[in-house]
Amino acid sequence: MVGVACVGAQWGDEGKGKVVDLLTQHADVVVRFQGGNNAGHTLVVAGVQTVLHLMPSGVLHAGKLCVIGNGVVVDPGVLINEIETLQARGFLKDPSQLAVSHQAHVILDVHKHIDRAREKYLPRKIGTTGRGIGPAYEDKVARRGLRILDLMKAQGWSDLLRSRVSNANTYLTGMGAPAITGSELEELIERTRGYAAALKPYVRDTVSLMDAQRRAGKHILFEGAQGTLLDVDHGTYPYVTSSNTVAGGACAGAGVGPTAIQRVLGVTKAYATRVGEGPFPTELADEMGQRLRETGGEFGATTGRPRRCGFV
Repeated sequence: MVGVACVGAQWGDEGKGKVVDLLTQHADVVVRFQGGNNAGHTLVVAGVQTVLHLMPSGVLHAGKLCVIGNGVVVDPGVLINEIETLQARGFLKDPSQLAVSHQAHVILDVHKHIDRAREKYLPRKIGTTGRGIGPAYEDKVARRGLRILDLMKAQGWSDLLRSRVSNANTYLTGMGAPAITGSELEELIERTRGYAAALKPYVRDTVSLMDAQRRAGKHILFEGAQGTLLDVDHGTYPYVTSSNTVAGGACAGAGVGPTAIQRVLGVTKAYATRVGEGPFPTELADEMGQRLRETGGEFGATTGRPRRCGFV
């Protein structure tokens, strides 16, 4: 077995998706091990552009097993939309090609509300995408998060969701943001039940699956999101993402031991870019920076936000 981890060596947006897509031809399994749909990997295959937010970049290759690991936070609506979009284009026809960890945590509407309220009402801005990734990871660490396996429960899900929303409403109203109540809450419950039905064919114990693939000698490619300088421990804290973006994060996020990774590939580009707030000592806030942005197409694949550009 050969295990390769492909990670960003800057602040993200280095072109990891393209590199992973090229490497996938040599892999049997492609695993996304952290982050959420705050990251976008842009691929161009046969002249057609595809932007993936949760799906591993190897999904455009037939016969490759794609895994969304336990370290990812999953917005079910976004994932279902990606699945349906890919299927409409002739990809992912076989449900067994995709495995979603039953241990992955779910991004809820309350997480998005909290994320956006903080950027609006609190004095320190992080520059998040507002997609609820940080609050979902907070719930995970605080041991109050809801996982995919909870979402799959026919009985008890609505009670779990009501309890989490009630707790979050206290925080939201404390910031001056509106609570989620009444018809909005009932619609959320019904919508998430639909998510459970749509995702059920893909949900698996991915840790056991990964162990079986490793023991069978399969070539495994671990795909990171964002970049090293956005790592929650080793990046430009507090202006970072909410997960471990470095190669070591692949072990916990995919459920494998360190010996499963033989090589680490760090992707970089000739200049640097950054999205959101935070230090950027070599940033070019002039005509050169604008030229880099326009020539390189430096606009967020997920948000469309212009990226800050500068020297490496």
